[in-house]
Amino acid sequence: MAIVEDLICRGKQNSLNFGNYLLKTKTKKADFEFEGDLYKVKTFKEITKLEKNGMFLYESVPGSAVTRFKSNGVNAEFILESFEDVSITLELEPDSDYEVNIGGEAAGTMKTNLAGKLNISVELDEGEEKEVKIRKK
Repeated sequence: MAIVEDLICRGKQNSLNFGNYLLKTKTKKADFEFEGDLYKVKTFKEITKLEKNGMFLYESVPGSAVTRFKSNGVNAEFILESFEDVSITLELEPDSDYEVNIGGEAAGTMKTNLAGKLNISVELDEGEEKEVKIRKK
């Protein structure tokens, strides 16, 4: 189980762990410093959001627990857990093509919109984890 009890913390290999989809009410933690940036997480059963320096970075509906999250604005990778299928929005480079891999299987090429938002869906059963990798073409 990948629930992050502290809501956000440093993970293995210079990554972030965040989110707790078991919470019944919205809970947040701000001003978490990681590699010179400030992060803010809001999370509970219905939604999980992550901001970096006040800017949108990640959102899932319903809420999720994310481990080994790495994003450099061009590529992203993480391990995702929730209690059901999840819709995710990530902030990446605008108007770009990305190869998406979910659970070790290619999910195809997807394009970000002009604002840099990429939307993906991940099928999950309660307690199941899936690795997500997103690479710019």
